[in-house]
Amino acid sequence: MLWGAAGVAVAGFLIALEYAARSYGLPGPITNLTREVVFAPRSGPLLYAGLALMMVVLSWRQRLVSAGVAIGVDVVFLLVRWAVGADLSFGNGALWVVLGWAVIAVTRRTGPERVLLLKGVGLGMLLVAGHKTGDTWLLITSKTRPTVLDPYVATADHALGDPSWLVGQLVEATGPVGAQILHLVYGQLPLAAALVALYQLRHVARDRRFPGHHLVRTFLVIGLLGPAIYMIFPVVGPVFAYGTGAFGTGGGGHWAVADLWPNTVPPLSTPHAMPFDEITPRNCMPSLHTAWATTLFVHSRKGSRAMRLTGTFWLAATVTATLGFGYHYGADVIAGVVFALTIEAAMRSFARGWDRSSVQLVGYGTAVFTALLVSYRCLPEQMAGHPWVFGPLLLLATASVISVYVRTTRSWDPKAAPAPQPEPQSAEPQPGLV
Repeated sequence: MLWGAAGVAVAGFLIALEYAARSYGLPGPITNLTREVVFAPRSGPLLYAGLALMMVVLSWRQRLVSAGVAIGVDVVFLLVRWAVGADLSFGNGALWVVLGWAVIAVTRRTGPERVLLLKGVGLGMLLVAGHKTGDTWLLITSKTRPTVLDPYVATADHALGDPSWLVGQLVEATGPVGAQILHLVYGQLPLAAALVALYQLRHVARDRRFPGHHLVRTFLVIGLLGPAIYMIFPVVGPVFAYGTGAFGTGGGGHWAVADLWPNTVPPLSTPHAMPFDEITPRNCMPSLHTAWATTLFVHSRKGSRAMRLTGTFWLAATVTATLGFGYHYGADVIAGVVFALTIEAAMRSFARGWDRSSVQLVGYGTAVFTALLVSYRCLPEQMAGHPWVFGPLLLLATASVISVYVRTTRSWDPKAAPAPQPEPQSAEPQPGLV
């Protein structure tokens, strides 16, 4: 019943987004996903990541057959596209195989095997649909929020030392090689998440069930709730609000305040909402790339040494890219960390059962996140005027959420719980003993 209710909710959400996109004369997530059955996909690696997640419920023989069929279908599509001079993209085969297993689950499986296979298909499709949903959300933010609050965040960011300007200059100094590496890491975050999720779900085929909590759940919820904050606090980022073309982005053009990023820190002034175009997404507050990379880091902690190193690298490189490319302010990044840990705590509590400690953890994370947004909106001039007070306060607030999260979740781990002490034996003779 829970999975059925979740499926109905997701379907309703996708239909609502499809309707919203069509009202602006553009295709929505359902249309975009349906087109990729035949037409060139926008992200082949993402479709294959979805296929890989789906295959956690299959046997090794079925996985090999599925991968072979997907590659074979893609080869045929590539040959046809090459013959007609179309873009040589791939990924249709992966989508075909996932949809094929959905048909097999409905027509050829019964009972628990059907449920397990449909869960696998749903997991793979949710990863892909989540990406399409995010694109539509970004479209809605650009169309419904004609003004942005970048001057408020840029002013508040003085309390943190304007990290986007500093890291932007460092990335610029590394030249095209450093920028290309960071672009690759930044763009392939979903693929890295899929690899960590595959490690977590590697025993599903053997155990015939999914674990109570895994990375994909938190990833999807972050992607669902994050854009709602974009609507409340619309921000486009320093490269657009204060730049006109660094790293080939095109910047904000004539909509930008001035060509300041990353070489000139904007001067202090009274912040105000500024009009912006109807194309650039308002997708900064909070930084969802930072939130996803934080979640990736958290879930990689219980993996192998290579997995832990990968999680650490992806978090560090993602934060560097978000700041260094001017996509986010420092204030966005710390808000993204708090947002991620709060969502992760809520998802873990949902899986294990709510108690006093979980309510306190989620409540504290929510309170700190709300306080951050309110301070950026209402106190930016005070924060910029007293950086040695507000800068440490912002960092301490973020560190406190991290500390509370670590302490609380460790207490939830049965391995970390203290071993029960043996009961003291009574000195009185036991019945039946002489």
